[in-house]
Amino acid sequence: MPGAKTAAEWLAAVAPDPEVCRLEWERNPLGTALLPAGRAWDVLILPGRLGYPTLDVLTRVLDRPGPVLADFGDARVGFLVPPGTAARWLGTGVRTAGAGTWIVVPHPGRLPSGGVRWLIPPDGSGTLTDPALLELAMHEAVAGPAGGEGRWRG
Repeated sequence: MPGAKTAAEWLAAVAPDPEVCRLEWERNPLGTALLPAGRAWDVLILPGRLGYPTLDVLTRVLDRPGPVLADFGDARVGFLVPPGTAARWLGTGVRTAGAGTWIVVPHPGRLPSGGVRWLIPPDGSGTLTDPALLELAMHEAVAGPAGGEGRWRG
C-alpha cells in the first residue's frame, strides 16, 4: 500500500529526530531507544498479574490488539492507547505514560535481548488498543479464573 509505514518508521516518527532514534536502536546492545509518549500514543502500564490476563481477554475478542510491551521479569505490561488517554485514566495500580513522559521502546523487528520486549509489536498502521475495550478486558480478567498463566507468559 503506497505511503504505508513500517513499524519502526511509525514508532520513530514521534522522536524529536527519527534518524537519531533509528541509530540508537542499531547501536544500543539492548536494541532500545527512549521515545516520547503523548504524541502518537500513550501507554497504560498494568502490573503483570493483571496485564497478562487482560491481554488474554483482548486476544480472544480482537483479531489484533494494539501494540503491547512487557518489561524484564514480566512485572509490568504496557498497552499503547490513543494520545490523551493517560491524562483521563483513573485506575488503582495502573501507571500511565502520556504527554511529557518518555518510555523505553525496543526495535519492533529485532529479537529481544533483555529488558523491554514486544508481546504484540506495532505493524506500522497506527492501530492502538481502544481504552474502553481495555478497561472491559481488565474487568473480565479480574473476574476470571485465578492461577492461569495464560499464553503470554514465557
